[in-house]
Amino acid sequence: MAAVKLLTVVLVNFFFTCVSSLYFHMGDTERKCFMEKIPDETMLMGNYRTRLFDGQRDEYLPVSQNITLSVQVKDPNDKLVLSRSHGSEGSFRVRSKEPGGYQICLQANCSQHPLPAAVLLAVHLDLRAAQRTNNHAEIAAREKLTDMQLRVRQLVEHVLQIQQEQNYQKLRERDFREVTQNTNMWIYWWPVARSLYVVFIIIWHTKSW
Repeated sequence: MAAVKLLTVVLVNFFFTCVSSLYFHMGDTERKCFMEKIPDETMLMGNYRTRLFDGQRDEYLPVSQNITLSVQVKDPNDKLVLSRSHGSEGSFRVRSKEPGGYQICLQANCSQHPLPAAVLLAVHLDLRAAQRTNNHAEIAAREKLTDMQLRVRQLVEHVLQIQQEQNYQKLRERDFREVTQNTNMWIYWWPVARSLYVVFIIIWHTKSW
């Protein structure tokens, strides 16, 4: 029983690779964007709810039914993969085709009933990235698999998911190396450029005398 519980915890931690909650304010027609890095074949799910916040009175107000929040998601190649509009509450989901950073943008639209100057939208956004999971009980019943065959199927899927995660980690390591190299080059060349600038100033002043 303890081994089963431990395995369950490990699988949950593996399947749900990223869970993050955000809280922010935004004005009418304002656009907020966030970047979420996920592996390929991963479901990116988002849930949000909004409230009105009066900055002058420092209190929350009832939400108008005319508030519209537009959601757009772009893949690492800046290709639009999702665009839709919801009310004051909603959810969205996108399955990643390739690893990398996915941009999630939200924009409020209260044009029918514009918000007063001191009133902002308070947005709660929950993002969750989960690896694909299969209903193994349904698969076993449909394909008439034995317990041994089902365990082998689960192990194969687990290995594939680990490979995807490793490929994603390699991609992140490559990006980190590029950032590190660029930073090191800047650290190396900045003193040289500064020294050349000082020498140029000295020569220019010397000639002006």
